Amino acid sequence: MDIVYIEGLTGQTVIGIDKTELHDPQPVRLDLAIGVPSIRACLTDRIEDTVNYAAVREAVLALFASHGLQLLEALAERIAQMVIADFGAHWVRVTLAKPAKFDDVEAVGVVIERRRSADVCGVSLAWIGRGYVPE
Repeated sequence: MDIVYIEGLTGQTVIGIDKTELHDPQPVRLDLAIGVPSIRACLTDRIEDTVNYAAVREAVLALFASHGLQLLEALAERIAQMVIADFGAHWVRVTLAKPAKFDDVEAVGVVIERRRSADVCGVSLAWIGRGYVPE
């Protein structure tokens, strides 16, 4: 499994359940690991043969501006599903944090991992490749 990653992307978004969080954007920090079985670009040197992290970055920032969600968990899930559906990831790890939530805490957040489902004729093939990506 090859991994393309984005580390420390900081954006602004409206997210939270406290009344003070529901109107003004606040900083969120994203780390993203995008797994693909083999990056052909290692051989071809073509951007079309890999996950374009610049395009992923733009899509994430657009999502930050428009999502309408309240929980980091839901936003992390939306990011994971977008990266799988739109960028061809087979596996993704999303770390999403609020670095400024509390004065006495460096950050709070969530880490989720998702895999592309491989259903063929209603039969799941999720067991193929087991062991290649951390569980």
